[in-house]
This record gives sequence, C-alpha cells and structure tokens, in this order.
Amino acid sequence: MNTLKTTLLMALLTGLLIAVGGSFGGRQGAMIMLVFSLAMNFFSYWYSDKMVLAAYHAQEINRSQAPELYGLVEKLAQKAELPMPKVCVIQSSTPNAFATGRNPEHAAVAVTTGIMEILDYDELGGVIAHELSHVKHRDTLISTVAASIAGVISTIAHIAQWAAIFGGGRSSSRDDNGGALGLLFTIIVAPFAAMMIQLAISRSREYDADKSGGEICGNPLALASALEKLEYASTRMRPLAGASTSNAHLCIVNPLSNAHATFAGLFSTHPPMQDRIARLREQAREMRSGR
Repeated sequence: MNTLKTTLLMALLTGLLIAVGGSFGGRQGAMIMLVFSLAMNFFSYWYSDKMVLAAYHAQEINRSQAPELYGLVEKLAQKAELPMPKVCVIQSSTPNAFATGRNPEHAAVAVTTGIMEILDYDELGGVIAHELSHVKHRDTLISTVAASIAGVISTIAHIAQWAAIFGGGRSSSRDDNGGALGLLFTIIVAPFAAMMIQLAISRSREYDADKSGGEICGNPLALASALEKLEYASTRMRPLAGASTSNAHLCIVNPLSNAHATFAGLFSTHPPMQDRIARLREQAREMRSGR
C-alpha cells in the first residue's frame, strides 16, 4: 500500500512541477518543466549519492579501519540479501546515520562517530538494518528525486515573487484575474503543496524502513532503544554539519531540528519519534507471539 502511495505522490509532485511551469510560462513553460524534470531525475539517478556523501564529508572505510562496524554491515547485508554496500564514516559527535545510492548495487551506508559512541552493538545493528531497508526498497533514490522536484518548485516560486515585485511575470495580454491567480498559485500554493507531498513520501518510507529494519536485525526493540537515545541526543547536540533541507530526509533522525513534539514537528521530514518507537514495540510483541 505504501509503495502505491509513494508512486501516486511522486506522480502528483511531478504534475505539480509541470503545473507551476504552465502557470508561470503557459504551455511552453509546462513543456520546459516536463523536460527539466526528466533531466533532473536523470542527474539525480546518477550523481545524487556522490553529492550527499560529499556534503556530509563522509569517508569510505574498509574492514581494517573499523572491523566491528564493517562486519556488522556485512552481516546485516547478507541477512537482507543485499550486495555489500560501501561503508562510510562521518567525523562528527552528532549521532546520526543515513543510506544513499541509486540501487542496491551502488549503495553506501554512512554513520557518524557520535552514533557509534552512544549506541551498543545491537542498537547500532538496528540502525544499520533500518538504513539497509531504505537501500533494499530504493527509498534513497525516491526521496532524492522528490526533494529535487520540491526544491525546483520552491526556486521557481522565489523567481516569480521577485518578478512580481519588479513588474515582471506573465504577459499583460493575459486575463488579469487569471494572471493573479496563477501568480498566487506559483508563489504560495505550489511550494506548500510540494512540501507536504515531500513530507508524506519521506514519512511513509521511514515507517516502512523501521518495520523492515526490525525484521532484518531480528530485534525491533534494539532499534526502538536506538531511536530513544537518538531522540534524547538530538535535543542536546548541534545540527549535523552538511545537513540541509535537500538531504535531511535521508538521515534516521532529523539532523536540522529537535522540534519533534511541537507544532513545527508537523512539518518535519521525519514522523514523530514516539509513534515510530510505539510501532516497533508492537512489532516486537507480534514477533514474540508468532504472528
């Protein structure tokens, strides 16, 4: 069900981009945005992983450099029936982790030095399993493309806003009311709608990755315990260096904000932490009862 939901949301997001192009530039603008979205998706497919790893200054390591971490990723990748991904470490005391890559054959799992310090072996295993679930279901590519489209819509909205301020924008031959409505749609409605669609995609994939991660590591309670520690740490640590609105959704916990329980949490790329933990505990109860 979540796969179908994600597909429909991605189609809606692409359609919104085309609609913004049409609102801002008529039929020609819609065609330009269609072509642009295809080109952007192609670029995201091939290069998004390299850009994300570079943004976070993640360094690939081998078995000799971090044998316990490398061995843990290797063991869980085998359980998930995945090729061995690249293993990367980020030199940061802020605890977090993410996965990236266009498909399981070209994937990377990155963890900060901070997360290795505060989690025990089983808890770190739960986090790695969560990230491998993203790899297995190609969530990293979906989320990156969604963020790219939403970012373009936001950029167009800013351009339209400045064009309106300085007297540019739609042709004066168009109907004034239609032009005003189109401008309103481009500047206010479309960016907000794009943000909400992106959040819906990100949140649904996080719930799925928690569930699948609990199955891969065989211990949902270990992942739940890890999330509790990460939630506590996120309120006391500085934002993760390199994090931005375009890549924050990749991390297991929001690297930019600690506003999980406030109104601002409604607009977070991640579901409420307490909901995630409650679902994992229920999953553990079901696994114990044999359901």
